[in-house]
Amino acid sequence: MVLESKVTFITGGASGIGAGIAKKFIQEGTRVIICDVDAETGTKTAQQIGGNIHFYKMDISDEGEVKKTVETVINEFSRIDILINNAGITNDRLLLRMTKQDWESVIGINLTGTFLVTKTIMRYMIKQRYGRIVNIASVIGLIGNPGQANYAASKAGIIGFTKSCAKELAGRNITVNAIAPGFIETRMTGNIPAEIKQNYLKLIPLRRFGLPEDVANLALFLSSDRASYITGQVVCLDGGMVM
Repeated sequence: MVLESKVTFITGGASGIGAGIAKKFIQEGTRVIICDVDAETGTKTAQQIGGNIHFYKMDISDEGEVKKTVETVINEFSRIDILINNAGITNDRLLLRMTKQDWESVIGINLTGTFLVTKTIMRYMIKQRYGRIVNIASVIGLIGNPGQANYAASKAGIIGFTKSCAKELAGRNITVNAIAPGFIETRMTGNIPAEIKQNYLKLIPLRRFGLPEDVANLALFLSSDRASYITGQVVCLDGGMVM
């Protein structure tokens, strides 16, 4: 088992990519903590996956709630070896019609939330002199997209944040990398009209959409000691859409 005896903390783990990563990591021997604002789905997901998995309700944009949850996890498990910053939202609207609230809600969760969780957990990783941080960005943060200025800005911010963290933490044996998924089949993308999905498909050389398992496989590698000499990198996982 690649991650045997490790403790993994996953934000946005109730469904989609986060749940897919949790399932894969449990299979590889790690103890998993999934956090999400959706307590009902999070509890069900933990029960369905089974094994050494635990759910905590947490809003990553609430600094006090983040600190309280992380302290609880540390008290129970003594350490956090791997952090997967996955939680994120969309609130799409053309820029001309985008309100300040539309902007701040996405930045607050996707970017500020990632900052708060990372800052809180990195303190313990520094004491351990060991850590693996994987941030889930998006190809939209690299290429932009009409109607997603807020989302694109948040994901581009995560890419810059990843590189800065990697430089700050490298001396403490902590690696920080980002995955930039393309079109992944999740609940978030499930409501997109079929015609639009077909247009996206034409842009993907591999002619298929990604699955949460695809992201989980890459997250597993970046979280393992097999990737101990990789840090500050952004890996596109998009079937060739952006190259």
